[in-house]
Amino acid sequence: MLRRLTPVLLTLVVVALGVTALAARPDSGAPARSADFVVLAGVPGLRWDDVDPQTTPTLWRMAEAGSIGSLSTRSAHRPTCPVDGWLTLGAGNYAAWNGTRRAGGCPAAGVTVEQPDGIGANLPDQESVVAYNQDWLSWGTTPGALSESVRCSVAVGPGAAVAAARPFGRVDRYAPVLPADPAGLLGSCVLSIVDLGTVDAEAPAVRAAQARQADAQLARVLAARPPRSLVLVAGVSDTDSASRLHVAVADGPGWERGWLTSPSTAREGYLQLVDLAPTALATLGRPMPERLFVGRPAVSVGGRPADLRAAIDAPADADREAGAQLRVAGWFFTLLAAAQVALAVAVLPLLRRARRHAGPHGPEPVSRRVVAVVELLLIAAALAVPAALLADAVPWWRGHHAGWWFGVVTALLTVGGTAAVRFSPGHGSTLGPLGAVAGLATLVVGVDVVTGSRLQLNGVVGYSALEGGRYAGLGTVGLGVFIAGSLLTGGWLAQRVRRAWRPMVMVAVAGGAVVVVGSPYLGADSIGAIALTAGVSVAAAICSGGWLTVSRLAWATMAGLAVTIGFALVDLRRAEAERGSVGRFLAALGDGTGGLTVHRASSANMETLVNSPLTLLALAGAALVWFALLQPWGGLMRLFGIYPAIRAAMAGTGVAAGLGGVLGGAALDVAGAAAALVVPMAALAALRVLDHSTDRTLPGNGRALVPGPAVAGQG
Repeated sequence: MLRRLTPVLLTLVVVALGVTALAARPDSGAPARSADFVVLAGVPGLRWDDVDPQTTPTLWRMAEAGSIGSLSTRSAHRPTCPVDGWLTLGAGNYAAWNGTRRAGGCPAAGVTVEQPDGIGANLPDQESVVAYNQDWLSWGTTPGALSESVRCSVAVGPGAAVAAARPFGRVDRYAPVLPADPAGLLGSCVLSIVDLGTVDAEAPAVRAAQARQADAQLARVLAARPPRSLVLVAGVSDTDSASRLHVAVADGPGWERGWLTSPSTAREGYLQLVDLAPTALATLGRPMPERLFVGRPAVSVGGRPADLRAAIDAPADADREAGAQLRVAGWFFTLLAAAQVALAVAVLPLLRRARRHAGPHGPEPVSRRVVAVVELLLIAAALAVPAALLADAVPWWRGHHAGWWFGVVTALLTVGGTAAVRFSPGHGSTLGPLGAVAGLATLVVGVDVVTGSRLQLNGVVGYSALEGGRYAGLGTVGLGVFIAGSLLTGGWLAQRVRRAWRPMVMVAVAGGAVVVVGSPYLGADSIGAIALTAGVSVAAAICSGGWLTVSRLAWATMAGLAVTIGFALVDLRRAEAERGSVGRFLAALGDGTGGLTVHRASSANMETLVNSPLTLLALAGAALVWFALLQPWGGLMRLFGIYPAIRAAMAGTGVAAGLGGVLGGAALDVAGAAAALVVPMAALAALRVLDHSTDRTLPGNGRALVPGPAVAGQG
């Protein structure tokens, strides 16, 4: 009776863990009305390394009194050109200006601003820009949504006119430059947007002069600001092909001496350009336009150092790290893919000759010294990604040759991890290295997630704040490694207990991983948690032996669906601003805009599939498994027969990594990261199984006898 109820009970446990992890969400702390006027002052290109007491004294004093943060200027175009940044600011959603662009560049023509009546202005291109964003781009953006949400708005300068123009092109109040006394203009509407100029020079002296000029304009704005007002200064865009993090400063009631953050980033000190429009409306106490904003209102949180220089050093250093990460990540994953492919090719002849024949005839076995070296290389390959994650604990990006420093640190950590596995207890057993590597990988990623994912933010194997996709929690590569590590660890532990207890051990270990992945306080990846739940269910169903029968597959499918449905029901009951990705998608399906989400996900999958080096890792790993390890001479089928819990863990990893990548818009990236850990360990375990394939058990003592020349002679 108990055996029949076991699948049901385990399914309920997995469902409970999954829904519990996904349902609890931190308080978003949406701001209430705190000001009567909002002034948004933009400076395209302004970065934190442009700010100091001598060059920008006004901005420095404003930052001392207010809240500061790093601004990600993601738009619908990369790089975010100034006109794209201004348009995104006014839309509260990712937008891009139409027009002819050179590759990786910005529109050649400037913005046409007409002043027919001397009060407001008109942008004749605005209607075509709106049509371009709604018909050709996948975000459903409505340029001018911010201005449409207030009775009237002011724009000063051509960039501000782009942000303040309503969808039909009208700017309510417009001045090409700040008047001699801007107080009357800034106080005429509750919302004012001011173009303070651009900082785009490469020469330090010229750049400092541009920053000084923008600071002088800011001084005039602050001197004329309306009473009880919030002033937001933002570096609204990039100015060349390299993406950077930019300045964000807020000064006003309730914004004193803190870090800026928003629910869209869930990371102290970070906010997005699309957060500025909802921040302005929330500060004014105005309702948000339905389904138009993807950003969330920013808030000020404590914890900022009292010394402003120390506080500014943090976002400036984050900008340097993010820039270095973009340069280093590509070649790291390319080298990793090449190394793993080369290692896979080198393993093939060893697999062919690994089986030791009992008789005097047969191929000469490979030297044990060669096998030992290959085993160490396989361990090092499996630990490369966790080592690269740990490397971000060292500030390698501050050196002149950042890529070389990263390579040296990662290599040292890889060697250290390999040595730890080599000299760990049980290394000589068939599954010893697999368990040690899986445990180390799970520990590295898990500890980082539990402590705030600081190593993944702007890390080479993490996620970049410049990309604007994720700022906290578990990234794509981390998810793949954590899925593989936790399931292999669960399988390794399950294999060490009695058969009846194996499903429970698997659920206990991997179920805890579901909580880490899905909790908004930790991994904050609802799709990853749902995918891992499906993988855990498959692994638990077959870890005690036997095939994945229809009934077992049905229970695994029911568990995954139950978690998805349970979380969806909970998520849909929340306020729109507090929903997760699953709830937002289902709500979009309900109001007819789900097609845009599906289109974005499919486009992201295709782009990632074609451009990511992790695709090569996933395909090469699958080829090695299918065409070599699963062949009669490959050893993996023998491994699966002897150790069914390991087979279950690897099957669950394949299910979870595949679902997590496709549903999350990451194509094969999650599978590639998982393969970087699983495939080398599968090859190593297969080599060891084949090496012991002719072992015999001596009567009476139960010890294995390895055939050698003397034994063969006895026959």
